[in-house]
Amino acid sequence: MTEFLTALALVFFIEGCFYALMPERMQQMMRMALEMDAGTLRRAGLIAMIAGLALAWLVRGG
Repeated sequence: MTEFLTALALVFFIEGCFYALMPERMQQMMRMALEMDAGTLRRAGLIAMIAGLALAWLVRGG
């Protein structure tokens, strides 16, 4: 559970960095996401999930 909470904290930290360092770009990205169809967003999310899982597996010595 500690590792999960640490990972979640890092996600919040990284996301916060993006908003703090380049808020205008994040607004542009949100507008772009609103214009995309749900299928495209779903595919991008699935690809990100698979890439994250694969990276975690490799880092953990899978």
